[in-house]
Amino acid sequence: MTVVVHQPEQSRFIVTCEGGPAVLEYVQEDGLVDFHHTWVPPQHRGSRIALALVEAGLAWAKAEGRDIRASCWYVQKVLDRQS
Repeated sequence: MTVVVHQPEQSRFIVTCEGGPAVLEYVQEDGLVDFHHTWVPPQHRGSRIALALVEAGLAWAKAEGRDIRASCWYVQKVLDRQS
């Protein structure tokens, strides 16, 4: 099970894994959340960690009533699949 932790003081979501944390970073301004960077250690790519991060981030943004922008191509890919 992938445990995603929100670190709002650092504007990111993380999953602790071997090789360093996997992260989804964002910036906020005027009711908008821009998810701009996703990174997963190479040895964990393809294990759906990035998807868990993005799903957690999107759920948080929607619960907060924020508009969402996806500067990160992977976040945009997930949003396109959800449409």
